[in-house]
Amino acid sequence: MENITDIFFDLDHTLWDFDKNSILAFDKIFRKHHPTIDTNVFIEIYAPINQACWKLYQVDKMTHEELRYTRLRQSFDVLDYAISDKEINFISEKYIEYMPDNNQLFDGAIEILEYLQPKYNLHIITNGFAEVQGKKISKSGLGRYFKTITNSEMAGVKKPHRNIFEFALSLANANKDNAIMIGDCIDADVRGAIDFGMKAILFDEKGIYTEEGHLTINHLLELKKIL
Repeated sequence: MENITDIFFDLDHTLWDFDKNSILAFDKIFRKHHPTIDTNVFIEIYAPINQACWKLYQVDKMTHEELRYTRLRQSFDVLDYAISDKEINFISEKYIEYMPDNNQLFDGAIEILEYLQPKYNLHIITNGFAEVQGKKISKSGLGRYFKTITNSEMAGVKKPHRNIFEFALSLANANKDNAIMIGDCIDADVRGAIDFGMKAILFDEKGIYTEEGHLTINHLLELKKIL
């Protein structure tokens, strides 16, 4: 890693704790509008459905609008909770509105950024929606650590498409031989970066991946041993 000058982080599920912040947003909505729903029970159903929808979105098999609707409709259907499309759209809007107000970061996120910033140029590459991601970065205090932020709307493609990595490198004025990608998604972040020609580190906080051959960390502070 001696030749690394630029580090590219994913945002959700890597620095910004999407799961914790999602629970807080839904809990606020349900307590006010649907008090009979147990937020923890809903999240158990919603989390894998949301992940599956995002995988389809990443490969352009689902649109932005379809993702926001489908992940909720399918979750309420599994929960067997009667709800109208109008109310689903309302919840979707409130969820997007409330999410950036909750800024739980992964343990060690600020400490590792403080450690890395004097040594490297730091950047973000995210498939998340531009407006929402910008609010998350600003309100969480992460913005001061990053020189550039690339989102899929700017690049016109999503990870793992090679063009988003090319766009991010151009924006950062960086060379892929001197860059590394760190993210939680083995397909979008790790394989996407490697196929493009960058190095990559998988952040597997929950220890769910068993595939060998990838440099993997389970805690962000483990990066101190690598970089």
